[in-house]
Amino acid sequence: MHEQRSFAYSLSQIEDGWRWSVYDEDGMTVAGGADACRLAAQRAVESTLKGAEITESPVSAAG
Repeated sequence: MHEQRSFAYSLSQIEDGWRWSVYDEDGMTVAGGADACRLAAQRAVESTLKGAEITESPVSAAG
């Protein structure tokens, strides 16, 4: 069995847009970036989190 990991994220307004970061359970930054608008930054976070779910999912083999 694979233990599910938890992630947190932050969105911060900066001078020319929005900065985003995704953190693991230990508080380490696992992804980040910046976008011109908040919606694009939020979508980037959601895409990153969705990718993390896929990466962390156990792989089942047909037998």
